[in-house]
Amino acid sequence: MKSRYSRTKLVLGFFGLLLLLATAFPWRIWVNLQNDLRILEGEKHYVNIASPLSVHVKGDQEGVLSLNGSPVSSEASKLSLRSPISFSGQGLGSVNLEFRLFGVIPLRQLTVNVLPEQKLIPGGHSIGIKLHSDGVLVVGHHLVNGENGSTSPANEAGIEKGDVILAIDGTKLEDANQVAEIIARRGTAGNPFQFTIKRDGQKVEKEVNAVLCRETGRPRIGLYVRDSAAGVGTLTFYCPQTKRYGALGHVITDVDTNQPIEVKDGRIVNANIVDIKQARRGYPGEKTGIFQESKDIAGNITKNNTFGIFGSFTSLNNPSGVEHQPLPMALMSQVETGPAEILTVVEGQDIERFDIEIQRVYTQSRPGDKGMVIRITDERLLDATGGIVQGMSGSPIIQNGRLVGAVTHVFVNDPTRGYGIFIEWMVMESGILDEIGENV
Repeated sequence: MKSRYSRTKLVLGFFGLLLLLATAFPWRIWVNLQNDLRILEGEKHYVNIASPLSVHVKGDQEGVLSLNGSPVSSEASKLSLRSPISFSGQGLGSVNLEFRLFGVIPLRQLTVNVLPEQKLIPGGHSIGIKLHSDGVLVVGHHLVNGENGSTSPANEAGIEKGDVILAIDGTKLEDANQVAEIIARRGTAGNPFQFTIKRDGQKVEKEVNAVLCRETGRPRIGLYVRDSAAGVGTLTFYCPQTKRYGALGHVITDVDTNQPIEVKDGRIVNANIVDIKQARRGYPGEKTGIFQESKDIAGNITKNNTFGIFGSFTSLNNPSGVEHQPLPMALMSQVETGPAEILTVVEGQDIERFDIEIQRVYTQSRPGDKGMVIRITDERLLDATGGIVQGMSGSPIIQNGRLVGAVTHVFVNDPTRGYGIFIEWMVMESGILDEIGENV
């Protein structure tokens, strides 16, 4: 009887401990904390866990980081969570932290990178973007009027809108014209065409039989394809030492399929803004620009992803307007709600400063292109554009003398407001931080 009573007390005590942990420890905040935290040397970063409990922490490197004023070492030390945790960069490098509750229960691991202050030149330049895809993008189907009626052979074979055709019969495709050339060369005789396509990141093989079109007398497969895209955007930043740049702050997608364009090659050129269609509720508005092939702006495009387009300049001459002085890059933890400004062009090539307000800052546990909510407050810009318009994406956001982010999206129902991306994510994608890491 006594033994059963002891077991009951033990079980109740165990469940009582679980209840204490569930109620006293803010698991959601702890789990959502970034896996990779970046701070600048000599700067502090605060994380408010707000718990009466304590944890034990140890690291694999010394002399890099201190927590609440105590240097991190390989020996576990107790860390109170009653007040915000202060991460302080003591020296350049990286340290892997291990946190344990009561010194026993593993909670999580966290990598903290201490970086030197990086200065970049903010952009604001209007750029013309010319992008060529890797392979040929399927943007639609059409019917071919053959001997047995109207059909789309490619559609029947299972080739879908948004697929990327990489090769036909083993011949790698370099542009959209090759599709018609290869089909015309062999005609409808012989075996089916072997299409190598990419869908959702996976390669798939499809067999397609061409049909002789009664109107044209040519073999057709019933596909609309495209191999390039063009548009106007805004340069966000560039590094004069490495010649690397970042722009747009969001991915370029195909206008028909809404699929991201995989880059084979591309380039940016100067764009002269000649007209602006004002934004209004339900209509985002648009900048209209004329591409100008010149030495003022010339560069390649090597990457197109969630965070924008990236590449290197071959030449860049700053147009008139604001002064282009290097500014320190802000990390996510340094961005705050309140006044800020953006750099952008509303006419010609002149870059101007306009007032905005950062209304909300999201603490992101992983990189994303919607890190803050911004609102245009400058009456001059509102009069000229009505708010955020297409072509303004990538306009750099400056706050407290730091480059903090870029404009990315507009709220369609309120074009005076939109999203911005943290500059930290864009710089990380540009490869500049990798070069810094190699020198640490």
